[in-house]
Amino acid sequence: MAGRPKIFDEHQAIEKATEVFRAKGYDASSADELLNAMGIGKGSFYHAFKGGKQELYVRSIEQFSEGFLSRFEQQLSSSDNEIELIKTFFLQLSQKPDCDRETGCYLGNALVQLSEKDIEAKHISGRLLKKLQQTFKKSIKKAQDTGQIKNAEDPEILAWHLTNLWNGLHVTRRMENSFKTLRSIIEMNLKVLD
Repeated sequence: MAGRPKIFDEHQAIEKATEVFRAKGYDASSADELLNAMGIGKGSFYHAFKGGKQELYVRSIEQFSEGFLSRFEQQLSSSDNEIELIKTFFLQLSQKPDCDRETGCYLGNALVQLSEKDIEAKHISGRLLKKLQQTFKKSIKKAQDTGQIKNAEDPEILAWHLTNLWNGLHVTRRMENSFKTLRSIIEMNLKVLD
């Protein structure tokens, strides 16, 4: 017997749970709040997410990251100047007080929390950051090949620098919300793309 069929859209339910996690964080999001947002009962929830709240959180991050990276890669591929787009992407982090889909700060914040949960969660965090790093690497390599940027450092290392910047900014924003300070940090780090 295969069990009861799903009577809800899993993708949409995860999206609704993501909004709760974005607003409250993992620890402060209660099971009742998540179930209410998703519009499903406990039985359906545990049938779809056997690992409970943590599995839902991991799947929320994975789903969000797929959408975030897909949108970012699409923006890069349709851009006339990928390096300027990357710079703008980072500079937006200094201006936005709240999380949004374009800067991916839910993902950045979640990866910090997720990496503290368990070893499997750390591997998921690492895999998602590696995808972001590979996206940066592709654009950097292209810009080096065309002479758009003069920095001849290994594009792999430059991409890790940007990934580290992106990841670190989500931690720094928790302590420092000065637009001027954050922008200065970002501009100094982006000099590697000159």
